[in-house]
Order: sequence, then structure tokens, then C-alpha cells
Amino acid sequence: QVQLLESGGGLVQAGGSLRLSCAASGRTFSRAAMGWFRQASGKEREFVAAITWYLGTTVYADSVKGRFTISRDAARNTGNLQMNSLKPEDTAVYYCASAPAFSTRLDDYDYWGQGTQVTVSS
Repeated sequence: QVQLLESGGGLVQAGGSLRLSCAASGRTFSRAAMGWFRQASGKEREFVAAITWYLGTTVYADSVKGRFTISRDAARNTGNLQMNSLKPEDTAVYYCASAPAFSTRLDDYDYWGQGTQVTVSS
């Protein structure tokens, strides 16, 4: 079992920044990747970014490339998502998730946090 707990969401004006964190606990040694996904009201959950736990290899959705940065602190079992130049269309519930292999596919992630709301006002 792996437990994930997000923090750092909130309300910000367009152009502003937020930093999300995800603390992992439990059997984290078997995890290869951490991902961030988001779900806007009335829409499907979508991929945002992912990082391999040991090498730090990253991948981003085109919609956030150049604005968001994913990172991890393997020693502290913590992942982060730095979000800059936020836009109203970034408004969503953001989830961190854990997978046994590096992937951008939602179905490949088997442990999920409870989500944190990010609201960007125009």
C-alpha cells in the first residue's frame, strides 16, 4: 500500500504561481514514477506531468510545457509541481498518483491522493 497526500492548492490570479506537494508513505520503494493529473469540473481527468522516481526523467502535457515543473525529493518521498504563469483554464482539482512504471496513462497509476483544488481567476 502507498499513501499519497497533496497540499498547496488555492486561489490565485491569472499569471500567478502555485506550488503543489505530494507526500508519499508506505511501500514507496516499489514505485517507479509519480504523476500529476487534473480534473476540471465536467471534464475527464487528464495527464499533466510525470517523473521517474530514481533518475528524475520528466514528461509534460503540451498544455503546461514551459510553465509547470515537476520535481521529486527521493530521500524525503516527496514530489512537487511548480506551476507558473497560471491561466484560468488551469483551474481543476489536481491529483498526484504513483505507478510501478513510467507512464502518462491514467490507467497505469494505481495509487492516488485525495486531490487539491487549484482555482485561477481572470
